[in-house]
Amino acid sequence: MKLSAAFSILLQLRSAIWAGFAPTLSAIVRNPSLLWHPSELSHTFMAHVWKVYGNGADLRGRPAKQALLPENATGVVLDIGADPAKVIKYVALEPNQLMHDELRALAATKGFTEAAGNLLLLPYGAEDTALITSALGGAHSADTLVCITTICSVPEPERTLAALVRDVLKPGGALLFYEHVLSPRADVAWWQRFWTPVWRRAFDGCCLDRPTHVWVERMPGVWKEGRVWGNEGEGEEEEQLFWHRVGHFVKKAD
Repeated sequence: MKLSAAFSILLQLRSAIWAGFAPTLSAIVRNPSLLWHPSELSHTFMAHVWKVYGNGADLRGRPAKQALLPENATGVVLDIGADPAKVIKYVALEPNQLMHDELRALAATKGFTEAAGNLLLLPYGAEDTALITSALGGAHSADTLVCITTICSVPEPERTLAALVRDVLKPGGALLFYEHVLSPRADVAWWQRFWTPVWRRAFDGCCLDRPTHVWVERMPGVWKEGRVWGNEGEGEEEEQLFWHRVGHFVKKAD
């Protein structure tokens, strides 16, 4: 892998620091105890960076997501991003409550609000399966699970994915994902693992080196059908630290 590609991530870090440093410093001044709580400090930094770059961060992958979500996300959708005409209710998980106002504003532009009863914004992580099923009214309550650059920051991601599919997703329901994952190129994967400890601390647990698509494909005896594909222009030989896979899987019916 060329060093210019391997170190391009530093430009993104610089931009993030430019966007998040001053408001995060202001938060520390108001609440110095943040310095003794690294995870809360990372939540704060990430929330401010997302306000500046969130809408444009996924521009390259927007065509893939627009092709994936509107036709396939239906019923009760766990996450946000599908065609409002087909969605009965959005259930959005976001443990970083500093981002909830932005999520509410985004959902409202699509016609989903808590006041209308078609938006449920939960302060849980994807790993909190018991809390999620309780909030939804019981197990197997979601018609569609949507994971958009989410599994990269979930603790114990393989176990969490299996639990969500087993306990939350209805039989016959769909799992849709768009995630940046571990590259099949050994040299690119080495640099992804190299940068992950730094990136994870700055960006609320985000890891560059998770083979999420492989974990989904290998779930034993779960899927009726499924396929994985990539962004246009992101071939397996590309020197890309953020290498994406798109997936659509349908759970077996009882």
